[in-house]
Amino acid sequence: MDAQSQDLSMSYSLSNYLLASLPPHVLGPMQADLELVSLSQGLVLLEPDDPIERIYFPESGMISLLVVTRAGDTIETSVVGREGALGLQRGLGKRRSLTRATVQIAGRFSSIAAYKFEQAAAASTPLRDMINRYTEILWAEAQQTAACNAIHDASSRLCRWLLQSATCVDGDHLTLTQDFLSHMLGVRRTTVTLLAQELQRKGAIKYSRGKISILSRSTLESYACECHQIIQNGSLPRKIGVSL
Repeated sequence: MDAQSQDLSMSYSLSNYLLASLPPHVLGPMQADLELVSLSQGLVLLEPDDPIERIYFPESGMISLLVVTRAGDTIETSVVGREGALGLQRGLGKRRSLTRATVQIAGRFSSIAAYKFEQAAAASTPLRDMINRYTEILWAEAQQTAACNAIHDASSRLCRWLLQSATCVDGDHLTLTQDFLSHMLGVRRTTVTLLAQELQRKGAIKYSRGKISILSRSTLESYACECHQIIQNGSLPRKIGVSL
């Protein structure tokens, strides 16, 4: 899918939790190097083995991290929303991507060149600590998602995924095609159609032409697998003893 990014003014309030958590003396020097860009749905930011050259902090929107097989099949292992960042580990030195990173939900992202971010991290212990903490959380989330994909049925995984996405964008309206959802869940498009129709029948969502409106979060929560609470409600950070 064709997409463009547009440089925007930096005169905005930070909505990304990682950036907002940094002390002023750490964030201040980075401000001049941060750019606010608008990224469209479907834009591929990284492919497996690509060098990480920019860091992206979602202010709105969401990024999916996908494992890609030799046959071209994909399945999602993690998502990055306002609570995190893409490529954060690059602050500790040159790194390559292990997954495909795709803009799943369009939005605004604070972005910084990797070498600038590495310079900032080298000069700041709090920033290096944040990188280590978030990388550990992302790793734990990927493990939980891998278990979820292997054990839980597609319906409960879809409910978990819709709840997670809605939390990331802080809203109940999502623009997602059947094709995109099939890649996220690792199922056929026809399966996505049947699952969405069933959730619509239960009054949980309204689904039409790639647009999903969540009508009842409580209904989705009742059908979602346990991974929703483990990933979304802070259980993973508590398990590894960190707080962001």
